[in-house]
Amino acid sequence: MINIALPKGRLGEKVYGLFASAGYEFPGMLEPGRRLVFVNETLNMRCFWVKPFDVPVYVERGTADIGAAGKDILMERNPNVYELADLKTGICSMAAAGVNGWHDDPSRTLRVATEFPNIAREYYAGLGRDIDIIPLRGSLELAPVLGLSDVIVDIVETGTTLRENNLSVISVIARLSARLIANKSSYKFKGEVIDEMIRRLPQ
Repeated sequence: MINIALPKGRLGEKVYGLFASAGYEFPGMLEPGRRLVFVNETLNMRCFWVKPFDVPVYVERGTADIGAAGKDILMERNPNVYELADLKTGICSMAAAGVNGWHDDPSRTLRVATEFPNIAREYYAGLGRDIDIIPLRGSLELAPVLGLSDVIVDIVETGTTLRENNLSVISVIARLSARLIANKSSYKFKGEVIDEMIRRLPQ
């Protein structure tokens, strides 16, 4: 049996749409309710919903053979998995942003509010910039507006929220999208089936 972990929410539903269009359907997956595990006996496959940040954990530890995870999560968690394909959905950017007109003062430690501390540290280390990470979960735009941080490092899709809060992108750190990942041991033994799935997915 092939076990597939998909992220709950809009991204997971988009990815499931790709799977379904390729013939990998799991009855009831998109129906309202709290059911999390779905089986297609004909395909000998099982698909389940998990929180987005947990997809790489399920795949790395082998509970899932494959999964779909945002590139942001893979960059932040750096799991020991194979990244097999760019699913070309959930496209957005990881960016640093600040209040309009803000200018960096290199003589000061830069205060960075983010949900992605590892990405922020690696990015600013590459610039040789000293930073103070301020870990926040949600509504990051408030941090520079209220003076808690100088900048934020966050996912930017349309930029509307930034503009509505008098913020703008300072630099784009990475382009993001959903990626298909595989457990390394699973790919060794089930690689033919997994590769066939990839071939059938919309390009």
